[in-house]
Formats: sequence, structure tokens, C-alpha cells
Amino acid sequence: MKPRSPSSTPSAIRGAAPVLRRLGAVAFLVMATGCATGPNANPADPFEPFNRGVSRFNDTVDDAVLRPVATAYREVLPSPVRTGVNNFFGNLSDVWSFVNSVLQLKLQNSAETFMRVNVNTVFGLGGLLDIATEAGIDRHAEDFGQTLGRWGVPSGPYLVLPLLGPSTVRDAAVLPIDRQGDLLNAIHDIPVRNQIYVLRMIDARSNLLRAGQLLDDAALDKYSFTRDAFMQRRRNEVHDGNLPNDGNE
Repeated sequence: MKPRSPSSTPSAIRGAAPVLRRLGAVAFLVMATGCATGPNANPADPFEPFNRGVSRFNDTVDDAVLRPVATAYREVLPSPVRTGVNNFFGNLSDVWSFVNSVLQLKLQNSAETFMRVNVNTVFGLGGLLDIATEAGIDRHAEDFGQTLGRWGVPSGPYLVLPLLGPSTVRDAAVLPIDRQGDLLNAIHDIPVRNQIYVLRMIDARSNLLRAGQLLDDAALDKYSFTRDAFMQRRRNEVHDGNLPNDGNE
């Protein structure tokens, strides 16, 4: 049998080596946090001391940079412009959601997401207008962490990532794969790509301004509230709201 040439190997497979290196880095991070756990650690959150430290760092960066920039973004740009930016990034994310819906064998979700991308791209000016939602075609956000969860891979402990925020060991390990599925990664002009990444981050943060203020005002322990809400939401996403009887993944 004639061996496959490197040029015929899919790009995702050619990128396996750096992905594995990043997986190893995440594993090292998780093992390193073991030294921060103690005998009284929450069994649902064994890395809590480490996570709280990263959360404080993230809150400091958010208070100093992200929230002020997101607030200015919301105040300066008119609502139709911000809506168009949000729609554009949502349309890009729908492509990776379609791939993961197919991998999860969710046929209806796959069909609806495929229709969303085509309708919004063709009739919505490249995604600036969300025609699909107005037509009743729902968005189904999916990522590779959800795909693994769908096929039985446990989430692992709660893990807070620097700058990226709440996650799990499983989701953190597959971040390089989600990055490969991000269409922005196909932009080869690095300065332009980085500027678009920053715009997406600001847009995402601006959408959370009100929720963040409510969280600051209502939560007695912001860390615990965020952790419990995130883990519950993540379980619902993986199981489409149909949680197992034991409530675990």
C-alpha cells in the first residue's frame, strides 16, 4: 500500500504535534496545582486555591483594562454597529459549531447550523445581519469540549485559566483544537488577525457588562457563585439540558 504523502495529510493531523505539546502543558499545569490543594479541599474543586489566585488576577486585569475598554466601546459605537459586529463573529463561530454538531451526530442541529451559515453569509452581508434568527433558525453553539463530553469524556475538575476564565480540565486540554477550528486562524496577516481577535474579545466583554455588575452586587462569594453557575451551564450544554440521573458527565 502506497504511503500517504505529507501534502495529503489533513491540516488538523499535521498539527497534531503542537496540539500534543499543548495538551502536555495543560497536564503539567494541572499536576502543578496539586501542590496548592490541601486535605480540606472541595472535592468538586480540588484546585480551588490555585483557581482563586488566577481569578483574582483575572479580576485585576478586567477592572484595569477589559471593563473600561468594553464600557467605552459600548458608549462610543451605536447599537446597530455593535450588533453587526456581534452577528459577524457569531456567524464565524457557527462554522465550527456545525463541525462539532456533525461529530456529535446531531443531525437536526447540523442541518439548522448549516442553513444559518449560508443564509447569514449570503443574505446577511457576510454575517453582519442575523437573517437566520429572524427566520426562526436557532443557533446551536458547540465546541470540541462538548463533543468529547457527548461521547463520554468526563469534564474533570473546574479550572480557571489566566485571562480566559472558567473552564475544566477537559475543555482546557482541547483549546488548541478549538483554536484550529476558529476561522480567524486562517488569516495569515498576523497584525490584522490580532486586531480582529482583540475586537472580538472587546465585543464579548461588552455583552457581559450588565451581568458582571449584577454578579458583583449579588454574590457573597463571587468565585463560588461563578464556579457553580459555570459547571451547571456546562453540563447542560453537553447534555442539551437532559442531565443524567446522577447529574454527572
